[in-house]
Amino acid sequence: MQHAFAYDEVAILVRHWFEIDLNDSHLEHGTRLELRRLVPQDRRGTESAAQKILVDQPLWRADLFDRLDEPPGNFTAAHYHPFFTGPEPSERHYLQEPPWQWLQEELTNPTGLTDLQLTAWDVEDITSDAAEIIETARRRAATECTSIEQCFAWTRDARRTVHLMLDQLERPDLLDRDHVLPWSRGHAGL
Repeated sequence: MQHAFAYDEVAILVRHWFEIDLNDSHLEHGTRLELRRLVPQDRRGTESAAQKILVDQPLWRADLFDRLDEPPGNFTAAHYHPFFTGPEPSERHYLQEPPWQWLQEELTNPTGLTDLQLTAWDVEDITSDAAEIIETARRRAATECTSIEQCFAWTRDARRTVHLMLDQLERPDLLDRDHVLPWSRGHAGL
């Protein structure tokens, strides 16, 4: 399940995310926010026709994640990616301040999110919608996901990504296989 805030040239996607650290197999989950470029589409149909909206090129990402081996609300894995190269995120930059405060600062000054030039209208709209975006993000936080079943329901579209992660683990012996089971069904190695 994803929530989208679409503006003139960009959109902010908000969702719950689940992943496995490739180095030590610890599990992470929580809110993911992505700022993405809207790709212009050719107009179709009459003046009343529904138009395509293509949310594509990622520009910036914030992952306000907990580690599952620590108490809920720990934000130990909270980080952001200040830019992307094509679809690939830059290295993680771990947060040094409380995540919700940091996100408030980022969204009320969206020109600081990326080196890309945002339109004045997009900046104004993101700033205006900051409280609603943050409230949506809080509803997808790790503390709101209280069971494996609920987390899977919110992230079942990530199954193929989890399969890729399972294939790349440096320490598969450390993996909590019971917790990963809903995402790993159909994976040859488990």
